[in-house]
Amino acid sequence: MATLLYHLGRVAFRWRWFVTLLWVAVLGAVGFAATKAPAAPDDGFTMPGIESQKAFDLLEQRFPGTAADGASARIVFVAPNGEKVTATENRAAIEKLVTEAADGSQVASAVDPFAAKAVSEDASTAYSTVTFKVKADDLTGAAKTHLERAIDTARNSGLTVEVGGDALATQPAAGGSAEAIGIAIAAIVLLITFGSLAAAGLPLLTAILGVGISMSAILALGSAFGLSETTGTLATMLGLACGIDYALFVVSRYREERAKGHAPREAAGLAAGTAGSAVVFAGLTVVIALAGLSVVGIPMLTKMGLAAAGAVLLAVLICLTLVPAVLGFWPNAVLSRRDRKQKAKRGNGENGGSRWARIVVRRPIPVLLLGVVGLGAMALPALSLQLGMPGDEAKSTATTERRAYDDLAEGFGPGFNGPLTIVVDAKKAGDAKTAVATISKEIAATDGVVSVSPARFNSAGDTAVFSATPATSPTDEKTKQLVQTIRDERPGIESQASGASFEVTGTTALNIDVAQKVQDALIPYLILVVGLAIVLLLLVFRSLLVPLKAALGFLLSVLAALGAVVAVFQEGHLASWLGVDQTGPIMSLMPIFLVGIVFGLAMDYEVFLVSRMREAYVHGDGPGQAVVSGFRHSARVVVAAALIMMAVFSGFIGAGASMIKMIGFGLAIAVLFDAFVVRMAIVPAVLSLLGDKAWYLPSWLDRILPRMDVEGEALSRKVPAPVTDRPTDTPTVHLTPVP
Repeated sequence: MATLLYHLGRVAFRWRWFVTLLWVAVLGAVGFAATKAPAAPDDGFTMPGIESQKAFDLLEQRFPGTAADGASARIVFVAPNGEKVTATENRAAIEKLVTEAADGSQVASAVDPFAAKAVSEDASTAYSTVTFKVKADDLTGAAKTHLERAIDTARNSGLTVEVGGDALATQPAAGGSAEAIGIAIAAIVLLITFGSLAAAGLPLLTAILGVGISMSAILALGSAFGLSETTGTLATMLGLACGIDYALFVVSRYREERAKGHAPREAAGLAAGTAGSAVVFAGLTVVIALAGLSVVGIPMLTKMGLAAAGAVLLAVLICLTLVPAVLGFWPNAVLSRRDRKQKAKRGNGENGGSRWARIVVRRPIPVLLLGVVGLGAMALPALSLQLGMPGDEAKSTATTERRAYDDLAEGFGPGFNGPLTIVVDAKKAGDAKTAVATISKEIAATDGVVSVSPARFNSAGDTAVFSATPATSPTDEKTKQLVQTIRDERPGIESQASGASFEVTGTTALNIDVAQKVQDALIPYLILVVGLAIVLLLLVFRSLLVPLKAALGFLLSVLAALGAVVAVFQEGHLASWLGVDQTGPIMSLMPIFLVGIVFGLAMDYEVFLVSRMREAYVHGDGPGQAVVSGFRHSARVVVAAALIMMAVFSGFIGAGASMIKMIGFGLAIAVLFDAFVVRMAIVPAVLSLLGDKAWYLPSWLDRILPRMDVEGEALSRKVPAPVTDRPTDTPTVHLTPVP
């Protein structure tokens, strides 16, 4: 591996014009294809294999043309100062709004709350549902303006009018200028790390090029594979972060080889052969974690994972080819001013990383206990994890959607915002209407159900749908128990319904089912991803204990990160500092996101850090000294890489959407825990305690495993040592050429 990448780096350095123009041509071609490609269809969020999805599919089949996915606006009216909405003037204002709303060009229907009995018992609140023929994204500005004017007219009459639903929903920024903020902070970190504008700019330039190609490819292939800009959100985030980090490691190694006295082309080859090998395996661990998201069984998540995996693979290819090529244009510009002038005063090779490593090596047990106990304490809130999908209740009270949610809950009860939809298949029933009435009566009698709506039949008369309103809010644990109770009692209810069957769906039931399916998939996903990564790390480090230690350290950091997310977003600790308006359940996909993404990134740091330790060990250092040598060479760039990752992810904490804010915080805190606690403290402590046993591999397994040579041992026998009188700040391994 190291020898192959060494030659690739030298070739890219020599043929820099060809390599650079090739990548620019790829960007141009893919970008042109993206502009000509048709827009990808919006498949929406589907979850095959769960009851709520099956019921929704049955509705689509039995109620054709109802536009179940059409946009809707639920307009809530609250009478002023203790008045009633049924008062003459208030009623007239409401009916006028309904009439005007129904005249909209894209409106399918507008329901009169008085005819539909959508008035609270005390007559203080009423609501009207306006449905559209098209999805929210397809609504024209004229259609929205028409409805907004009608709403403003009703407000002018003295009524409090709020609007829920997706038709007029405000779309919070997905982080605003998150990417720009992340890039700016990354540039500062790189500039401090390298002390050179060129060295700081090169990783940014190549990473942005990679993201441009990957996003253009997603748009170009969108119509064929159902990819969209939303699918590419994760690809952008990881493509940018990994692209910067991977280039950072290669440029850092190039500068190190130049400091030893190697010529520019030779240094580029050595950087590609050593740091590039680590990049390959680090990238493969990220790809494994992202591609493994397909085991969850959510099509949208599978597409996001595969698209992001493709972006990471592209970042690896660019790092191995374009970075050496660009180094060929400015071989000295990426060096610090001190190195270019060759006036550095060299010491004993000590730096902050090696000094910290010596502290850990001298006191491994206290450091290990402190790290494990600290992360364990942070993980404790995860024991009370409650999964769900935050809705309007999680939005700011400054939004009309949140105020509409609160007004409905106050006027009609907390469960009104999350009704259960009951779909009855009466195709095999002798008397469909009687069977549906029986099911409706039994569900209405279930503890926890406040009311049921009249059943609505399809044109064939063989399928009916009605709503059951719970007594508790959509995210309440009692609502989840109610859904389970209704399903558990189904055999008895259906036995009285003369051949009819029913299923429970609706947004509330769908969220409950999604949370359960994700929870069930988490353990198989962990086994798959961690198992494959352990095999990969076994090849990289040729050790039994190092991969196991890496996996256990990751589990500790991801559990601590999940505990921090629960503490902030579910329990409310420090929530106001992060702008969290309402606590509630943790997004169902959050544990999967944390496990998948953080695992890949954690293995990045593991490979980059420990590969330098193994390199030192293979070249003759003792176990303790190998830890110190590894930190001397790589601690600074690992810290820089982690800070860049945190900068990219932290930019999303400022998002208006609670879910995006949660993802940004979770990923940023996970990188903090994994990079600075696990990799920088626990890893060196464990390796120093294990000593030579850390690198033990049974002889029979050593013979079976292919040799990847990530540490570049083969290069030490091929590449001659540099001839220079210049002292270096790091111990130099003098290489001898092969006779």
